[in-house]
Amino acid sequence: MKINRTTERSVKILELVAKANDGLDMDEICEKLAIPRTSCYDILVTLVHMGMLEVSTGTKRNYKIGLNAYRIGMSYTNNRNISEIIDPALKELSKELKKTCFFGVLEGTKIVYISKFEPENPIITTATIGTRNPVYSTSLGKAILSTMSDEQIREITKDIEFKQATRFTLKSPDELIENINVARSRGFALDEREVEEHMECVGVPVFNEKRECIGAISASSLYRKDEDYIALGNTLKERAFKISKSLGYMP
Repeated sequence: MKINRTTERSVKILELVAKANDGLDMDEICEKLAIPRTSCYDILVTLVHMGMLEVSTGTKRNYKIGLNAYRIGMSYTNNRNISEIIDPALKELSKELKKTCFFGVLEGTKIVYISKFEPENPIITTATIGTRNPVYSTSLGKAILSTMSDEQIREITKDIEFKQATRFTLKSPDELIENINVARSRGFALDEREVEEHMECVGVPVFNEKRECIGAISASSLYRKDEDYIALGNTLKERAFKISKSLGYMP
């Protein structure tokens, strides 16, 4: 298969510039991609003309990703079902972590489980696809709530009766908001044996191209004292970010 060098360089330039929040000048692009200046200049002029790049007119011409590139990227996202992106990532995550992984969405005051993937030797959990659990006691629910203001959380929970599923279940909106504040600072939420006393879960929100939280992913397993749930949360946070980017999210 013959690869057109100019096309290949154009794509590499777009990929490189897209990763640079503050943009790059031509010298930086040439150096990073080992492209001759004359060839790089011609490609940059064409990409700017096509709206794939934008260029600033300061002391140095600085290149950033253009609106047309964004539109093309969005068409990829818009033409794909969300599950086509989330399900393979969730399946891979479950296999890697050896934990049961879920994707859930908020419906009223309940979390609805949309997807579920289990490792080869799964731990039996009561949650299945279609199951509804309280938003205040699940890592999925708390992860979604962490993207909202305290006022929004109080509005959602104003008519909730905080029932004790286990001795660890949160008892009030105030307790929930205190818990959510910790989740916000960490970037992930914990269900610390609040739904099932033998289970611990970590949840992270997922965002779309409009920076809206569309749900959350979680990893669940039997509670273990020696498990590093902070490390697990950080791993899940990285994966959720990749899923969000695949859905068009740009931080």
